[in-house]
Amino acid sequence: MELSVNAGDVHEVETAWSGRNCVKGKAQSTWCGSSRVTGSSLLAPPQRLPYSGHLSRASKMDELVKESIATVEQRKKTSVPWTIDEPHDQPYHRFENGKWEATTPKTEHADPAGTLKPSDKLALYTWNIDFMLPYPDSRMRAAIHHLETLCRLHPPTMHPVIFLQECLATDLTLLASSPWIQANFHLTDLTPASWASAHYGTTTLLSNRLSPSACFRIHYSNSEQQRDVLVLDIPLSLSTTTTTTTAAKPLLLRLCNTHLESLPASPPLRPHQLALCAQHMQNLKTLHASILAGDLNAIQSFDAHLPSAHGLKDAYLELGGQEDDAEGGHTWGQQASTALREKFGTSRMDKVLFCGDGVVCEEFERFGGGVEVEDAGERRQIVGLGFGKGWITDHLGVKAVGGTGQVAHTSLGTRKLGYGLRGGTTDEYVGLSR
Repeated sequence: MELSVNAGDVHEVETAWSGRNCVKGKAQSTWCGSSRVTGSSLLAPPQRLPYSGHLSRASKMDELVKESIATVEQRKKTSVPWTIDEPHDQPYHRFENGKWEATTPKTEHADPAGTLKPSDKLALYTWNIDFMLPYPDSRMRAAIHHLETLCRLHPPTMHPVIFLQECLATDLTLLASSPWIQANFHLTDLTPASWASAHYGTTTLLSNRLSPSACFRIHYSNSEQQRDVLVLDIPLSLSTTTTTTTAAKPLLLRLCNTHLESLPASPPLRPHQLALCAQHMQNLKTLHASILAGDLNAIQSFDAHLPSAHGLKDAYLELGGQEDDAEGGHTWGQQASTALREKFGTSRMDKVLFCGDGVVCEEFERFGGGVEVEDAGERRQIVGLGFGKGWITDHLGVKAVGGTGQVAHTSLGTRKLGYGLRGGTTDEYVGLSR
């Protein structure tokens, strides 16, 4: 997003590319030109700026973005227990006996009941849910409902995994309180304790029929926006591969959830971030395969070549998608504000990458198009900020289905790349299916 801010607020605002992503202003070397907040407690509640009825749509959005960025600055952590660019273990959470229990992953002697078997499939969903727009609770509830609708279509042998980016701390509470999530998933995070910012970050939902053997984050050193990669290792059944293993060290499928840097920078930051991810996707003898997904903010020409430069395959391209096919593959811009879409067009920010001979991607599609908040008044308020409808986020999600066993064929099929214009199930693609 390129924002027009009031004179005196900021001397120069650099180009940003998404209403969800952070805008870096040169005034006081802060984001979005707002003054750096100092000496404030991480527990201090964010201050809401009231909307004035006479403000234009652009001015309202400017005020909202400035408020969000000020809150991020206010809640930035000054002391953390991890070392940047190094794995830092964290617990994951299981729902048992009516409550969430923090659990330390078992690194040895994996429970066979929690391993991924050759006949099993993974359905990986990744979705960036805008942290800047108003009504975050309503928008996250709508996102949960939509994901539940999609996941209920799965056969019993399919394990859902959900990567979310730009979650607020309040989103974690909503996720943890969902009966559907309690019944079907492990959660990596209940609080922002493992985020570099106490305000927003990433989280992963893992099918509770799987038991991870590791859960850790790597916080990027080259990041101005507190970005990281969240990693889960899933043990594989010994019969999944023909490779000899020991019971103490089963082969693993590594799942990586990341949100790369949002803005152009000099020198660029995303190459270092993705290179670090690739290193940890390929550096263990016990890794059978690795999958990375999330908002990769591929907004510059070099971004298209980063995955292949590090030995990573792009699921969309592997199944026949075209890099320059805006209608068939782009994931950002369709639901951005009208002004931003007209200015920047659309782009393929959200991707699924993988490496290793032990994983096959069979299906790829977009989801989440057209999903709106339920309340009519809230929809009108979002439209009043310059959006075409009361959408819950400016990103489409992407879904990849695959497994670690042999499959008969891999293809896009007739509806594998689609944009659900009506915001319903994957059956409701209109005009943009390949």
